[in-house]
Amino acid sequence: RKEGEALLPGVEWHEDAYTAAAEAECIVILTEWNQFRALDLDRLAATMKTPRLADLRNIYAKPEALAAGFKAYEGVGR
Repeated sequence: RKEGEALLPGVEWHEDAYTAAAEAECIVILTEWNQFRALDLDRLAATMKTPRLADLRNIYAKPEALAAGFKAYEGVGR
């Protein structure tokens, strides 16, 4: 993370996905890492201002995301 902060000083950094999502209007998933596969979608959606999810790795199913409270879900390639 320290290297990233040095290279990208204008980026806001957070310790976890839930604090990063607080008051966000959209979340974009760009990786299949297990820590993103294991997110509590209900908790994530509840922290957001406008819960929308762009899942570019298709790790979640649309019905699962909508049931968790996301107002919009888009999985690329489905």
